[in-house]
Amino acid sequence: MSTLTEAPPPLAPAAAERKAPRRRGRMTPYWLLLPGILWLLVFFALPMVYQASTSVQTGSLEQGYKVTWHFATYWDALSEYWPQFLRSVLYAAAATLLCLVLGYPLAYLIAFRAGRWRNLIMILVIAPFFTSFLIRTLAWKTILADGGPVVGALNTLHVLDVTSWLGWTAGDRVLATPLAVVTGLTYNFLPFMILPLYTSLERIDGRLHEAAGDLYAKPLTTFRKVTFPLSMPGVVSGTLLTFIPAAGDYVNADLLGSTDTRMVGNVIQTQFLRILDYPTAAALSFILMAAILIMVTVYIRRSGTEDLV
Repeated sequence: MSTLTEAPPPLAPAAAERKAPRRRGRMTPYWLLLPGILWLLVFFALPMVYQASTSVQTGSLEQGYKVTWHFATYWDALSEYWPQFLRSVLYAAAATLLCLVLGYPLAYLIAFRAGRWRNLIMILVIAPFFTSFLIRTLAWKTILADGGPVVGALNTLHVLDVTSWLGWTAGDRVLATPLAVVTGLTYNFLPFMILPLYTSLERIDGRLHEAAGDLYAKPLTTFRKVTFPLSMPGVVSGTLLTFIPAAGDYVNADLLGSTDTRMVGNVIQTQFLRILDYPTAAALSFILMAAILIMVTVYIRRSGTEDLV
């Protein structure tokens, strides 16, 4: 009994030394996360808090702004600029759909059919990133210029007759129309659609296609039942990476559009830099962010996938 009641012998020095590094090792991931967390706090969270306080201020640039919790600014901004909000959503949705239609076949080609040309095609996909966003958009002013080859070809094919009837162009003119803005958005954000799609398609095991063929599935059935469902993470990621920046874009509407094609990003830019109405600009920014957040949340839940690439 005396041996049972005796206190256990103290840990050997070697065992204590072995446990100490393990405790320190548990903190290593948190120390590695600390720089990123500080970056988000300083350059994301604090500006968001500052903009939130700006949106409920009243006053003027000469007299100064004060926080008066004037939430009516949100309603005033939404009631006055709701056409620009609706236009931004429609343009971004159209550009996202076009990017998906154009990008999916190319991503499929790179993943399954490119062979030794895969790296070259990937370089061509990301080649637009080698120049600035502004230069790429300005180039489309030359491409879509009145009397240019593109407009001439569209006239020959009577495409502009259809787009004019739909209200996307004005007669024989493409610049300063919704079609020009959507074209610029599609071109600038197409790589953001192709890269996630390619990553998702590349993960698909080729033996699944062989199994579908062994079960006498036709190519279209294989695509509908196997390929497309397994590529849904890439579809969701690509559409999000395209729609979110396109909805807040203002460069394409400013350079390729007109006053009738202004998006909410153009309104925010004007309020911040020209009119200097900071509360309205901040309120518009938060309304846009909230609208996109709601749409993205609903879209992700409806898509039926939680695995994003």
